[in-house]
Amino acid sequence: MAADKVLEGVFAINKPFGMSSAQVIRDCQTYFNPSRLFAPLIAQEAAMREKESRFQKRRRGKAKQEIRVKMGHGGTLDPLATGVLILGVGKGTKSLQNFLTCTKTYETVVLFGASTDTYDRTGRIIKRGKYDEVTRQAAEKALEGFRGKIKQMPPLYSALKMEGKPLYEYAREGKPIPREIETREVEVTELELVEWYEPGTHNHRWPTEEAEQAEKNLVDSVWRVAKRQAEYDEGLTKLTPEQQEEEIKALAEYNSKKREAEERVDNLVSDEQPAAKRKKTNQGRAEPMMSGALGTLPPKGKGSNLVPPPPAPNTPPPWEGKGPPAAKIRMTVTSGFYVRSLCHDLGEKLGCGAMMAELSRTRQGQFVLGGANCMEYDELLKGEDVWGPKVRHILELWNNPHAKPEPMENGSSAPPVGEESKSANDGKAAQEKKSAKESQTTDDAKTASESETANAAEQANVGEQETATGA
Repeated sequence: MAADKVLEGVFAINKPFGMSSAQVIRDCQTYFNPSRLFAPLIAQEAAMREKESRFQKRRRGKAKQEIRVKMGHGGTLDPLATGVLILGVGKGTKSLQNFLTCTKTYETVVLFGASTDTYDRTGRIIKRGKYDEVTRQAAEKALEGFRGKIKQMPPLYSALKMEGKPLYEYAREGKPIPREIETREVEVTELELVEWYEPGTHNHRWPTEEAEQAEKNLVDSVWRVAKRQAEYDEGLTKLTPEQQEEEIKALAEYNSKKREAEERVDNLVSDEQPAAKRKKTNQGRAEPMMSGALGTLPPKGKGSNLVPPPPAPNTPPPWEGKGPPAAKIRMTVTSGFYVRSLCHDLGEKLGCGAMMAELSRTRQGQFVLGGANCMEYDELLKGEDVWGPKVRHILELWNNPHAKPEPMENGSSAPPVGEESKSANDGKAAQEKKSAKESQTTDDAKTASESETANAAEQANVGEQETATGA
């Protein structure tokens, strides 16, 4: 490849523990911006800006004046999680949307015996349960109900919004949520308990902090609604198709009338200030939570150590005796699946409570952890002589998917291009075809189009926001 060739495309990196996805992008840009590898891309961006009109230059904010390698990601990972984080460079950012809907493979460690507000070990204890009779056989039997197409309720403290407000804000303010949290249909194509940890044989721990009673009450009320919804869905499957249709119509009519009544009440009572009297702030939109929902939000721009490390082996456990068992579970799921919810729901089904202790995304689409198209984060720290050839090779694979990949660390080869890979590359090809067609227009039209594309991509560059994909 020529030295002055502009490198663009999509690659994957193994996200470290405790780091936000946005921080990984910022770190990559720190190494990519001054590099020899991406110097042609920087020069291309500089040439584009030279052609911008005075109006377009004024529209560019001070924070975007610096010319840097344009990057985005194809689905965020919690700070608690590690594994495959897909990153787009340059025009590769246009293809990132395709990875939000592909299947993903995760490995998680479930710790039994207690539930937390965030459904993982970074939260606060909501309740504890008896775990003496929880065995591998019981857990495997309970997992049978989570295969195939299932209805899943998102975590209460996720970034999902209701009435324009993140769900966790209701809990922080001690207010009831305005309506029931809607379950969503997801699909689990593979689900396997791969390792069982007997009590006293692992170092996973519950958090030591207890949630306040108001928060416990809120969680209990939400899960009573979820249980009723699950019972309703189960009863619905036992009806004939005609009875199901009548039941669904009746429920829809009831919900419609219920919403109308709630809207009438909302119109009568409102504690919101008029727009003219509302104070302006510089805070902007509320940042969504990742893990540790009720705690203080991490300072903006400091996304490297957001999660405390696991306790040291000699740390006294928060229980007497050997403590609860744990299990490692591997799953392949569709978009919109919450691994934390699976861990929590499994504990509810076993009657003992459970939380997510560890999480790793081992595959997303055709990108595989340890494969030829996924680099290690530590390689960035070793300098361009180490990460440069790796990134160049991965981007070459992206732009030429039929090229022969290098062997993986375990001696095997990366998987061939499947339907998801073809879909993602078809999206890339369509964008390139569109860009080629646009290049035939006048210089002014081309400049405006590319400027709009750059602005859209920069908006997609994540601060501390979390998409709902998945972890």
